[in-house]
Amino acid sequence: MGAPTEGGGYGGRGGRGDRGDRPPPDTSVRGRLRARARKKARKQKKGGFVRRKVCRFCADSSLEIDYKDPKSLRLFVAEVGKMIPRRISGNCAKHQRKLAVAIKRARHIALLPYSGQGL
Repeated sequence: MGAPTEGGGYGGRGGRGDRGDRPPPDTSVRGRLRARARKKARKQKKGGFVRRKVCRFCADSSLEIDYKDPKSLRLFVAEVGKMIPRRISGNCAKHQRKLAVAIKRARHIALLPYSGQGL
């Protein structure tokens, strides 16, 4: 299995993985500048500056996480029924853990659905 077979590539995959069909990388100055410009354009396309999300429970101490309040918990559950992750919701680790427990409790006593069918 270690040596290439007749069709190119490994394991008789019909030439995939051989990269013999790809032209060699352009090592000229113009090619390197073109590659750098493409990389820069890709980086700018991603969006640039993104404002840091703030945990809304830390910012407003009057907000509480309560499993008996499905209206507020629905903000942290996606349409499919999955919990929204911390990096998207902006919650801190402490409040994300409390939120996860509250969502699980609300699901257990049927205040929130397990799947997205009842949302």
